[in-house]
Amino acid sequence: MTFEGDTSRRGVGLHAGPTVLRRVRRAFVLFALACYAALGSAPASQAQAYVVTLDPAQTKVDFALDTTLHKVHGTFQLKSGQIHFDTVTGKTSGAVVVDARSADSDNKSRDKKMHQEILESPKYPEIIFTPAQVRGAFDPQKSSQVDVAGTFRIHGQDHDLTMTIAVQPGAGSRMQCDTQFAIPYVKWGMKDASTFLLHANDTVELEIHATARITLDQTGP
Repeated sequence: MTFEGDTSRRGVGLHAGPTVLRRVRRAFVLFALACYAALGSAPASQAQAYVVTLDPAQTKVDFALDTTLHKVHGTFQLKSGQIHFDTVTGKTSGAVVVDARSADSDNKSRDKKMHQEILESPKYPEIIFTPAQVRGAFDPQKSSQVDVAGTFRIHGQDHDLTMTIAVQPGAGSRMQCDTQFAIPYVKWGMKDASTFLLHANDTVELEIHATARITLDQTGP
């Protein structure tokens, strides 16, 4: 009868022979290999090392110092900047180098004092930020914000500093990086900019607006 035939086929499924078991094992192995391959081909943005190269010609480094009369504004020139980082480990290396001798507030007598007495730029011609660790989600195709911790060297001394950087993707491999932070220059061993008639703040505000190129890092940080 028809019912007996159906029961027989169900029995084969419950008591599979050696051939069926071999097929099942083979299917399981193929499935496992497929899963492994899928994990290995996950999107590069989830596990990737990059190098960011700043363009000195399209980077602005501005500073501002509050005084009793007005706020003094000035600029520095970027000499070079390149940062290597891994999005998984956060490990970071490289350097951002600013020319201390380029500091300009558009006042010759004030700039002379700044270079000779405060920055002492003939003796300490470079301001260098050396990154060590990056924290925060990063995607080169989307707007993001990351914290970059490292060492800020100015006036011949090293100081721990963390920059919060806003990143905006641009055309092709270009991107815009913006950050601002305070430098307690008096606390860090530089001469107070105050005079007998003019009181100056003991902290300088620094803003960086950088255009950079991002590429895959073939060497890693």
